[in-house]
Order: sequence, then C-alpha cells, then structure tokens
Amino acid sequence: MKLWGGRFKEKTDPLMERFSASINFDWVLYEEDIEGSIAHAEMLEKIGILSQEEKESIIRGLGQIKKEIENNEFKFQTELEDIHMHIESRLIELIGDTGRKLHTARSRNDQVSLDMRMFLKKRLKEIEIKMLRLLKVIIERAIDEKETLMPGYTHMQRAQVVTFGHYILAYYFMFKRDLERLKTIEKTIDTLPLGSGAIAGSSIPLDREFVRERLGFLKVSENSMDTVSDRDFCVDTVYAMAMIMLHLSRLSEDLIIFSTEEFSFISLPDSLCTGSSLMPHKKNPDSLELIRGKSSRVLGDLFSLFTLLKGLPMTYNRDMQEDKEPLFHALETVSNAVDIACLCIKEMTLKKEAMKKAVYESYMPAVEMTEYLTLKGVPFRDAHTIVGKMVGFCEDKGIKLHNMDLKDMRAFSPVFEEDVYDFIEPKNIIKNRKTIGSASQREVEKIVEKEKTYIDSF
Repeated sequence: MKLWGGRFKEKTDPLMERFSASINFDWVLYEEDIEGSIAHAEMLEKIGILSQEEKESIIRGLGQIKKEIENNEFKFQTELEDIHMHIESRLIELIGDTGRKLHTARSRNDQVSLDMRMFLKKRLKEIEIKMLRLLKVIIERAIDEKETLMPGYTHMQRAQVVTFGHYILAYYFMFKRDLERLKTIEKTIDTLPLGSGAIAGSSIPLDREFVRERLGFLKVSENSMDTVSDRDFCVDTVYAMAMIMLHLSRLSEDLIIFSTEEFSFISLPDSLCTGSSLMPHKKNPDSLELIRGKSSRVLGDLFSLFTLLKGLPMTYNRDMQEDKEPLFHALETVSNAVDIACLCIKEMTLKKEAMKKAVYESYMPAVEMTEYLTLKGVPFRDAHTIVGKMVGFCEDKGIKLHNMDLKDMRAFSPVFEEDVYDFIEPKNIIKNRKTIGSASQREVEKIVEKEKTYIDSF
C-alpha cells in the first residue's frame, strides 16, 4: 500500500501512476532530501518524538540509501511517484516501523520546497563561480585589447571608433549585473519552509529555529499557506537564467557576425566549430549558434513557469510538480553555455588588421570632426550640418574625411586648421576622449583595475 493510501479502497490506475510520476526528473534532489530528513530527525529527537536510538537508526538508514543511489544500486519505480516517497519507503524497508516516524509533522508540500531551496542554493553558487570565471576572461581580454581599434555599431552601421577592449567590457557589465542578480535571488531562496506542513503548520511543538540553524538558512518562513504555495524563488531563478542566456545570445550574435568573411574581425578555434557535410571550405560557428538557439528554450522555461502558476488557487496544487523540469533545464543550459562562452572569448583570434581597415575606411571620425568645430566655437547644430555636407562631398569624390585637403575643408568652415588631422586620427580619438565610461584606452585601464578588485572580493 502507498504511504498515503489509508483513505483509498482502490489501487491507483497504472496509467495514472505513469502520468503522475516525477521520479524521472526529481531524483536529482536525493542529496537535499536526505540532508533535510536528517535535520528533521535530529529535531524530532530534540523535542522528544524520537529516541536517540531511533534517530541514529534513521540517520544510518538514510546514509545507506544515499550510498545506494550514488552507486546506482537504488531501484526507482513509477508507483512511488517521487524522490521523497522513494527514500521514505526504502527507509521503512531498511529499519522497519521506526522509519514511519520520520514524516511526523512533515508534508511533501513543505518537504519539496525545502529540497528545491537547498538544491538551488548549491546550484546558484556553482553558476556564480562560472560567471566569475567568465568575468575574469573578459577582463583579461579587455586589457590585452585596450588599444585594438574597431568600429562601434549602431543600427548595424559603423558609428564611432572604439577598441575591442571597450567593446568586450560592455558584455562584462551585462554579466556583472547577472551575477548581482543571482546574489539577490539567493536571499529570497534562503528561507526555511520545513515546519509549515501541508498548509497550516502543526500542533506538535517543532523547533523550526533548530532546523534553520542546522541547515544553514537565513530565516524561517512566516506564513504556512504562502510557504507551501510559493514558487516565486523558482521564477526568480529562471528569470535570472533567462537574462544570462539573453546576454550570451547577444554576444554570440555579435561574434557570429564578426566571424563572417564579410567582416572577418575574429576567428574561432577549430575546436569550437564544425564543418559542412557538403561544402569542404566551411567553418561554422556552431558553438555560438547553439548558445543563441538554446536561449530560446530557457526563455520558454520562464514563460512555462509564469503560465503554470498564474491561475493556481491557494495553496499547494499538483500542477506545481511541473515546476522542476523547466527549472532544472534552465540551470543546466546556463551552466554549459557559460563554459562555452568562456572558451570562445579566451581562445578566439582577433584579425586586427581587418578591424583597423574597417576603422580607416569609414566616416566614423565625423563625430569628432563635429566636436572639433564645436570646440572652436561653432554651434553644435551648425557644426553637425557642416560635417554632414563634408561627408556628402567625400562620397562624391570617393574619399574619406582624413583625405580631404585643408583648402577643401575651409570651403565648408574657415575655422579648420592643420590640427584637425590629428584630432580625427582614430588612435588619437581613443586617447582624447574625456568622459567617464567612454571608449578610451584610459577608461579601459581604469575599469579593469576597479573590476579586478570587485572579482577578488568574491
């Protein structure tokens, strides 16, 4: 008979057992379920529900179950539904009726919430370590390429001269926000739900503070109904995973474009690319394309949870079993994608001459030429019009701004002097920018030093 079967006269239909079973995905919670059960047993002994011998018997049994699962000796079966029922049933097999006492004042409703919160605390720490590694790789690349000129784009058109160091730091700050978001979410997860029971708590005087301290939670939940129905921490986690994938996808899109023959700004190592079954010359950036593609599934995981929860009445409903697959998938996808991104950034080769050529064969210094006129006293809007006309003149002549004769420049404005050529030289542009956070060599160096301290603080 099932552990909850006392009220039932008929057996569960085998189809219903298969349909309702979650063991094929929630078995990964076994460590947390065992760890939480040990803490619960210790608390039950503390308040007099279990004797010391009973507590020790339960802990030994749970230890054996853990070894069986780790050694692939444990038998999973759909009729036992989930990891919680599997562990409890096996415990009763091992130690007899004492095992039946473990579930005193505990429901699978607060038990699964405990397991998931403990699981997420561990997994988010692991992802934070990977995110820190990604930040370090970006910082190292930024300082190496602080002088490497490249076009910066708006509307996919060449806009202003930047360096690759400044460009890659843009993604550093995206991922830094992601890391900070994870730290914030950890605080919402760090609440002990155990002791809330199925919905209303217990008349048995459970020592929830003992369990909180024993399991290392920050605080105890304050409303039993909210506790068993709360999956905000799951949504928050998957939202954070979706944002990481969104940022990784944007980076991937950039690098895919930059690796094309048309741009030819970067080359990925062969180990991160694949070839074509038909075209011998192809080198496809599949690693980046897969990050971009898998981001859509993680975004789907987020909306799956939103849709799952939006219409549920208070409190626990079996629908909530479906929260785990999107959650687990999002975590696993992000974990792998961050690793791949680290390799791409660290090992890609920059084609610096192609980047430099794209800088010099453009009208991007038009912005600085406008600022040159402004610094000479020409109103900005007038300067903007003047330089716009100069660009049109250059297009007609098939030249760039730096190729214009000073005489031709003065035909547009008499304030032009010989120093304009130095002012619009791309290398000087990078050196001359004054504003905090600008695309200048000085700012890249300053940011790198500051962010090294930030990374080392973790």
